[in-house]
Amino acid sequence: MRALVLTGPGKAEVQEVEPPVAAPGQVVVDVERAGVCGTDMELFTGEMSYLHTGRSWYPLRPGHEWCGRVTDVGEGVDAGWLGRRVTGDTMLGCGHCERCRAGRHHVCAELSEIGISLGRSGALAERLAVPATALHALPDSMDLTLGALVEPGGNALRAVHGAGLRPGERLLILGTGTIGLLAALFARSQGIEVHLLGRDLDGLRLARSLGFTGTWTRPSLPELRWDAVIDASNAPELPALALDLVEPAGRVVYIGLAGTPSTLDTRALLLKDVTAVGILGGSAGLAGTIAAYADGSVDARPLVAATVGLAETADILAGRRPADAGPGPKIHIDPRR
Repeated sequence: MRALVLTGPGKAEVQEVEPPVAAPGQVVVDVERAGVCGTDMELFTGEMSYLHTGRSWYPLRPGHEWCGRVTDVGEGVDAGWLGRRVTGDTMLGCGHCERCRAGRHHVCAELSEIGISLGRSGALAERLAVPATALHALPDSMDLTLGALVEPGGNALRAVHGAGLRPGERLLILGTGTIGLLAALFARSQGIEVHLLGRDLDGLRLARSLGFTGTWTRPSLPELRWDAVIDASNAPELPALALDLVEPAGRVVYIGLAGTPSTLDTRALLLKDVTAVGILGGSAGLAGTIAAYADGSVDARPLVAATVGLAETADILAGRRPADAGPGPKIHIDPRR
């Protein structure tokens, strides 16, 4: 089968590789759509921290935002999965430690991540092997674009839950990338008043087209009460800004990752009685994301700018957008093309 392989920093190619086999407890999925994430781009450039700590290494087959149909099941797997459209959890725990048993498998000490760490092959390929325990069924009525947006949606939904707001309360989101916009869509669907802070007016244009009127740059940001702030950016200075802006006794949610360390003054955290929440992975938000997409309360499709074939993925990883791409931050890959 064909698969995208990262062979070194800045090097990616489509190779013919052996197709996966469904081992006991696993299924094989024919991948119908996969998303390119900032993590994939950092793995491509060599900037991803895992490459420096030994959790990831080259050659590497990326891709962790995906949907497809189950075409084979291994020993011990319910045959009812055959033919079903599915997506899956990226975060794979050992399944038997205390954290996994408590539902916190995303922080398992033996965690591996599909398409990211410990040699787990990813979904930028024609087929993918996945533990059946990681599967989430998708309604046949859900299109491929939404199916491949479940994983980032799970992250964004967890961030909104972490903000702990009630309908009518005010949320400020720092960043207008995929996660920031998804968080805005989920928060709005829950009756929360949503505002977004972007780098420039061009970056806020898509947010306005989605119906968000509270779109600001730093100079134009009004002095309002921000009941919670979500930092969905990759700017190292914005975590401190989130803490500075949030209402005393409010909540700050950190889901963005900067390429360099960020500095927070914990005295401000304490003296403002602020709750800080870190979000790693979308595991606990996947089911809720599927439900919101299925009932139409959240439509994330405008976030996808273009869908291209597997051979064009290296260009996307290098930051080159298709000439006919729309304004959305997300590019999807159809491995069958």
